Amino acid sequence: MSSIVEQSERARDIFRLVVESYLDSGHPVGSRTIARTSTLNLSPASIRNVMQDLEEAGLLAAPHTSAGRIPTEHGLRLFVDGIMQAAEPTPQERAAIEGLIDRSGPIEEAISNATAALSGLSACAGIVLVPKEEPVLRQLAFVPLSPRQALAVLVGADGSVENRVIDLPAGVSVSALNEASNYISARLSGLTLREAQARLGAEIRDGQAALDQAAQQLVAQGLAVWSQDGARRPVLIVRGQANLIDPEAAADLERVRQLLGELEGKEEIARLLDRARAGAGMKIFIGSENELFALSGSSVIAAPYRGGDGKVVGVVGVIGPTRLNYARVVPMVDFTAKTLSRLMG
Repeated sequence: MSSIVEQSERARDIFRLVVESYLDSGHPVGSRTIARTSTLNLSPASIRNVMQDLEEAGLLAAPHTSAGRIPTEHGLRLFVDGIMQAAEPTPQERAAIEGLIDRSGPIEEAISNATAALSGLSACAGIVLVPKEEPVLRQLAFVPLSPRQALAVLVGADGSVENRVIDLPAGVSVSALNEASNYISARLSGLTLREAQARLGAEIRDGQAALDQAAQQLVAQGLAVWSQDGARRPVLIVRGQANLIDPEAAADLERVRQLLGELEGKEEIARLLDRARAGAGMKIFIGSENELFALSGSSVIAAPYRGGDGKVVGVVGVIGPTRLNYARVVPMVDFTAKTLSRLMG
């Protein structure tokens, strides 16, 4: 925490009032506004001196010739981590979230509805990273196309069929392709890709794979194709982008255009949300704290939700301008994540 705010209760109060007023209005806050609306009983001159000290400490900034100040990203981080008093979701907000996350419908629908609820209540874009469903293997067959390529055909336990062209090591015979296909059907059927890879590795280490070197390589390569492909195709739902174009944002259309462009990069957003999934609780990324939104100056509030075994399976949250009502939105995201966890428990 900045030493000036630590050392002075007056500075802390003035800083909090500036941030709260800015988050509420979106406009720079002047010393006269603080003097008029607060109970500090300080003159505008005294408040102005403290605001100057806060600016020198890197917590406030003057955006232009205006006498007012706005919090810097560093100031917002200080406010969120140490000063903000979070407001619990109201009964109406709780009812709206729980009503949309209906227990009677498919889980996919409930997860999608969670983003709609957050988007509507927070006036931001709602985001959710859906659990990656690993296909369960029924069969993985290799069909030769040429001496150096084969078609890998994955048949899932749900009946889905996917094809991928893979490159073959030099000199692989048709019998090695058949041997690899037969091994997968006999030993790996009914397993997820991750489980299949683990069993293949264990059987090779223990000398139980009963496969020659070429067939071992084919099986490993075939399984890896889908593992990598799944990681590259995260299931990400974004709702309510239109909320990002509000009257305040319209004055800065370039920032909005940049943000909407960033939202198209779902892979990058999914990677960002994976950082929240890896943590134990709420993650708040403010502006340039994450590279993805450094240009548009946006904030992300995200919380993981859990499955019946208590393990994190996905992430839900919002994306909006750094001028968010953090005290209201943070508990709302947390409540939505807990509601989804209860639903999936």
